[in-house]
Amino acid sequence: MNGKTSPVGGRANDFLSVKFVFLDRDGVINRKVQEGSYCTSWQTIAMIPGAERAIALLNQTSRKVIIVTNQRGIALGHLSEPDLLSIHENLRLHLGSFGAHIDSIYYCPHDLGQCNCRKPGTGLFERAFRDYPDARPEASVMIGDSDSDVIAGASMGMKTILITEGPYPGPCTIGRPTALARSLLEAVETYLCVSA
Repeated sequence: MNGKTSPVGGRANDFLSVKFVFLDRDGVINRKVQEGSYCTSWQTIAMIPGAERAIALLNQTSRKVIIVTNQRGIALGHLSEPDLLSIHENLRLHLGSFGAHIDSIYYCPHDLGQCNCRKPGTGLFERAFRDYPDARPEASVMIGDSDSDVIAGASMGMKTILITEGPYPGPCTIGRPTALARSLLEAVETYLCVSA
C-alpha cells in the first residue's frame, strides 16, 4: 500500500463523510485466539499494537467509535455475559490510560442461526442506529478482519475496510470492501486521519 490508495481502490477521499466508525473486536483491536478457543477473561486479551493510538486518533476527530462483536462463546458456555462485560470494562479502562475511549459496545451472544444480530446479520448495527439517531449508513464505516464484517457493513450501505495481511482474494459482490489495511492503525492513518 502506498498510504493513500488501497489495492481495491479505496482512497482517503472516500471516507471524508464518515462520522461513525464501527469496529470488530477480535482481530482488529485484540489478537484472535486459536480457532475453537475464546477470550474468556481480560487476562486472555492481547492488544494489537497501535490499536489504542488508532482509537485515540478517531476520538480526536470527534467521530463516534462503536464496537460490534460476535461472542458465540457465551452460547457455547465458554464464558458468561458478566465475564464479557468485565472484559469490556477492562478494555475501556485500558484504552482510557491511552487517552482513548469507545462510545458503545454491542455484542451478539448467540450461536449460529439463532438470531439476526450475529454478523453477517445486521441486528447489532440496527440497534446502534436506533441508539444514535444522527447516525447514517452513508456516513459510517465498518472496519473488520472477516468477510462477515464486510458483508454486514455493506448490507447496511456502509463503507467497509478489511484488515488483512495479504491481498484481497475477491472479487465478490456485496462483500467487496471499500479499502484494505494491514491494521486498525494503518486504516485510521490512511483513510480517516490522513493529516495525523
